[in-house]
Amino acid sequence: MPTIYDVARQAGVSAATVSRVLNGRRTVDPEMVARVLTAVRELGYRPNAVARNLRRSRTTLWAVIVPDIGNPFFTSTVRGIEDVAQQAGYSVVLCNSDESPAKEETYVAAALSEQMAGVIIASSGSVKAARCLLDSPVPVVAIDRELPRGAVDTVVVDNEEGARAATRHLLDAGYSRVACVTGPEGVSTADLRLRGYTAALGGAPVVVRTDFREQGGYDAMAALLSSAARPDAVFVASNLMAVGALRCLADRGVEVPGQVGLVGFDEIPWADLVRPSLTTVAQPTYELGRMAARLLADRIAAPAARPATVVLPTELRPRRSSVR
Repeated sequence: MPTIYDVARQAGVSAATVSRVLNGRRTVDPEMVARVLTAVRELGYRPNAVARNLRRSRTTLWAVIVPDIGNPFFTSTVRGIEDVAQQAGYSVVLCNSDESPAKEETYVAAALSEQMAGVIIASSGSVKAARCLLDSPVPVVAIDRELPRGAVDTVVVDNEEGARAATRHLLDAGYSRVACVTGPEGVSTADLRLRGYTAALGGAPVVVRTDFREQGGYDAMAALLSSAARPDAVFVASNLMAVGALRCLADRGVEVPGQVGLVGFDEIPWADLVRPSLTTVAQPTYELGRMAARLLADRIAAPAARPATVVLPTELRPRRSSVR
């Protein structure tokens, strides 16, 4: 197997220069970088990961902990993370917490014990997991959902404004009894979207809290349809819950948008293919991932810098499900 010294000899540089190039240092002359990378390719050189990790006292792995990898939102977000991680010389270990605080705590413990270079997490709301991360020296970035009780680098969208725009849209369309289906209390996305809905409503809110699952959306819609104050429109605070709500309306023979209007939060790939097409509040999912990865790479390089919070805009995409 070729060694770092073989690469240095072929590139006409020192072994120290090869090491700086492979570790992503930006202080190396671009011409030398090109020569080193060419030599690496020609020789088929592979760095000794075990030895490198022992020298660094950490791996070149990032743990990415998300609540539901089956959700298209997180699929796109993780793609953005991975693209930046690869460019920065890191690999991604994907962990699916399944919206379970206990499972999230297990993954956080594993990431810390395995000395991951960094963690990107969309929290399920576990205070214990957040405390473990904050008490560790491992760089952390919160994505989509704010980390409970902690100031870390964070990338989110303007959840409150997105929910406000969705609710105003339903009111402007002529609906008067607008309800809200949102997620668990204590999860920032659920709470902020509820706040935006309440601010736009102006009247007495009708709220059902559930999990962020399709079945949760189905059950919440069933409860609303059975209530004495049956709504004529519903703002649903996540994409999978909106799918469940639509399925419930179809099963009950409720006409959308004639009898009940519907707006979901998060874009769905087939939102404009279903009938009626689904109005959504779209998020820049890929950019969320890219920004979180950039923040983590910067945090690893400058651990003492002040935490940053990046808030990206949402976009209301009106379709047939909310227009009478």
